Amino acid sequence: MTNIVLSFEIHQPRRLNRLFPYERVKRIAAGESLIDRYFDDKLNKEIFSRVSKKCYNPTFDILSELVKNSSSSDKPFKVSLGMSGMFLYQAALYEPQLVEKLKSLVATGNVELLGGTYYHSLASLSSLGLNEFIAQVKEHKDLIKQVFGYEVRVFENTEYIYNNEIARAVESLGFQGILTEGLTRLLEWRSPTYIYSAVGTENIKLLLRHFVLSDDIAFRFSLRTWSEYPLSAEKYATWLSKTGGDVILIAVDIETFGEHHWADTGIFDFLKALPDAVAKAGNLSWATPSEVISSTPASGAINVPKEKTISWADVEKDCTAWIDNSMQRISFDRLCRLEPYIKEINDAGVTKLWRFLQQSDHFYYMSTKGGSPEAVHSYFSPYSSPAEAFATFDSILSDFEGKIGTLYYRVKKSKAPTTPPPSTTFQRQPQTPPRYTPPGYGTYTK
Repeated sequence: MTNIVLSFEIHQPRRLNRLFPYERVKRIAAGESLIDRYFDDKLNKEIFSRVSKKCYNPTFDILSELVKNSSSSDKPFKVSLGMSGMFLYQAALYEPQLVEKLKSLVATGNVELLGGTYYHSLASLSSLGLNEFIAQVKEHKDLIKQVFGYEVRVFENTEYIYNNEIARAVESLGFQGILTEGLTRLLEWRSPTYIYSAVGTENIKLLLRHFVLSDDIAFRFSLRTWSEYPLSAEKYATWLSKTGGDVILIAVDIETFGEHHWADTGIFDFLKALPDAVAKAGNLSWATPSEVISSTPASGAINVPKEKTISWADVEKDCTAWIDNSMQRISFDRLCRLEPYIKEINDAGVTKLWRFLQQSDHFYYMSTKGGSPEAVHSYFSPYSSPAEAFATFDSILSDFEGKIGTLYYRVKKSKAPTTPPPSTTFQRQPQTPPRYTPPGYGTYTK
């Protein structure tokens, strides 16, 4: 019997304010907070509401119907969801009924929630180590526990970013498994349809995404030039049945349904028909990641050194979607190098804002790749060009560095030992306070 694990990644970024460089003085005069100045929440609400109408609401309704209608069958439909904190934050703010729908789904017992980074960030790629990554994963675990009363056991990093060090960090947090990409160059002669262990860990098991079968839905479903168009649920179930193995992980963005492929393409009909098509196949059944991990032994070990970090992004399936060109690398390095100053300041609001800036999307929009990756990056970007994305991020980060400089100086000054009274034999000369230099960028003056 081959287990089918269907997993949806659910994330919506909090986009930056493109007019920040031009409206900074006016917004300061109006008394707006840094959050209001840095982020375009009018645009964020508009996009979230649009996607909610086209994708989230109908897809959650269909999933709920499929789970409930099959609950008494011998092959109940099951699904896993990896939700970023940014999605839940905006859902609670703009479309609170979505959270209630998700709670009802989880309560069925046939839906598994996955761990992740709260901010859908690139924290696992920081050159300063994985402490910040671990903090964000803990924050996400706490969020899922608070909202759903659910303990996550399987982890899904931002865009399936993975290496051995990430696996060790995830294991230290109590996770049992990780979802990542089943790359041909990684597996060589092996198949992604088996469970593997993670090199350097004792207990972590890896579920590898079958990128061909996943992308048949995510990218090719409505492609009229595709030789297999149109794709029916029956045809797809036949492919799954012939693939074999212990497990087939089908993982896509949830926006595949209704947003990337509109309703008139038949994508919702495909989803509705898929459970019945799978049920008719004698060698297929649905499972959650935890069920597969607990019942299936590893067929070997997967070794991914840090210098060969993988992801599911673009054709390269590495980290070049976010850290490739000089704009991306400079921006990410500057942001990471603020970490020791953020920790020293130790202010919850400042830390939250810094983490908002770590969203992978900000760097994704700066990509200058050509070909098919360029089309995908441009589709998601709210900017006219990668240069505009960089200019916006650069201006906001520069402003933020200045604020951090001021706060850091105040904290250090408050912790400095009190100067003893001047001696009666000499008069101590006043000291000029040292200037703070933001990491990698100029000199800050008050």
